[in-house]
Amino acid sequence: MIASAILKLRHYCAYQERCHSEVKSKCFELGLRGEEVDEAIAALISDNFLNEERFAKAFAGGKFRLKQWGRKKIQMELKQRQVSAYCIKKGMEEIDAEDYDKTLYTLAEKKYASLKGEQYLKRKYKTMQYLLQKGYEPEFIQDAVEQIAKGGD
Repeated sequence: MIASAILKLRHYCAYQERCHSEVKSKCFELGLRGEEVDEAIAALISDNFLNEERFAKAFAGGKFRLKQWGRKKIQMELKQRQVSAYCIKKGMEEIDAEDYDKTLYTLAEKKYASLKGEQYLKRKYKTMQYLLQKGYEPEFIQDAVEQIAKGGD
């Protein structure tokens, strides 16, 4: 029972990086309980199929590059997946500060431009709300939107 489950879990982890909570859920799906779950997770870790730091790095880098999420949203998602604070910190190091600023500014420009018909304050407000929802920090958003608003109209 456990040997075939571990085989399935290896495929599950080889397909894409997984965090411990995802693997634990998969173990329950496969009918493993209690010590069997711990045994399976230990086996995956020792065979390097499961590595939470690697998961955090891949997750943070991927969500930033592909979905252009901000740091706050990425951190919240990782916390929700019960990733350790150390691994979250390591994952956040994957985000280059210069790229982060450029992405924030580009997103702000696009959103601000898309709201051309709106009043000045409403335009700024909606742009800020959009960026907050994307997970960017309020202080960075404020600066970017102010810059765009000054040069934009």
